[in-house]
Amino acid sequence: MASDQPQKIAILSVYDKTGLLDLAKGLVKQNIRLLASGGTSKLIREAGFPVEDVSAITKAPEMLAGRVKTLHPAVHAGILARDLASDEKDLAEQNIDKVDYVICNLYPFKDTVAKINVTIPEAVEEIDIGGVTLIRAAAKNHSRVTILSDPNDYHDFLQELEKGEVPEKSKQLYALKAFTHTADYDSAISDFFRKKYAGDGLQQLALRYGTNPHQKPASAYMTDRLLPFKALNGSPGYVNLLDALNAWNLVKELSEALDFPAAASFKHVSPAGAAIGVPLSDVEKKVYMVEDIEGLESSGLAQAYARARGADRMSSFGDVIALSHEVDVPTAKIIGKE
Repeated sequence: MASDQPQKIAILSVYDKTGLLDLAKGLVKQNIRLLASGGTSKLIREAGFPVEDVSAITKAPEMLAGRVKTLHPAVHAGILARDLASDEKDLAEQNIDKVDYVICNLYPFKDTVAKINVTIPEAVEEIDIGGVTLIRAAAKNHSRVTILSDPNDYHDFLQELEKGEVPEKSKQLYALKAFTHTADYDSAISDFFRKKYAGDGLQQLALRYGTNPHQKPASAYMTDRLLPFKALNGSPGYVNLLDALNAWNLVKELSEALDFPAAASFKHVSPAGAAIGVPLSDVEKKVYMVEDIEGLESSGLAQAYARARGADRMSSFGDVIALSHEVDVPTAKIIGKE
């Protein structure tokens, strides 16, 4: 007996064609109508499986050298439609069929920008528009539509189809993977352009390495504003940067709270010494090795730095220093001795 249910529809648009033909075979076995774009459609057709171009429902050819393939209401209304009477009415008025399965993965943006001397135009050509839109639309409507963005899921998906409907839990996990896929993709794109357009220290700062020397390349960046600091010379490591930020907050708060100049010596995100600029006794000058610094008595900042740096010289070796005020001559002379 023929089923009264309309034939289910799958849209396929993949760059990574791993497992595609096995998937197409399984979908055809389940009497699912296949719609595919560009090279995806060509490969399936050449393998002998029945497939239609997406233009069969859009009534529009691919445009702009393939830049516009699936961006069409006939595609996305079919994906986004819910099982609501109002949605069914809208689809019927426009003669649009529901889409039940979306199989899509994206242009290899990460692989492209990882190449040496890649140009911006080359990177731009690998920014997927239609694919991301397909994935997000299907993932948004995952209560009805199954989205597959990872070829590793094809086998389990086909097994689920053979048993009947795709379980709700599987749809949820496929959708989660899809959202993660597009989020990672967008992050790679923004990271590339941040390096190109704001990588001169405005929004991104190249670091010597991450937490450890083998962690290269590394960078610190802001996603929505300019960096709150500027490296005037050299490239700090990640821990150096943490030292600087923590040390600055410490001396800033010390100075504001006690109304004295303040200084700190930081190593491995911990203070080796911190002090405020109270006068040094003759004994302290000798202990801190600053008795020969001219103008020391008149510089609270120099006295604060002498105390902070001299608190534990062994721990302070190779440290990051922070000062609450602009460096004056006596302070510079002490720093120069270290």
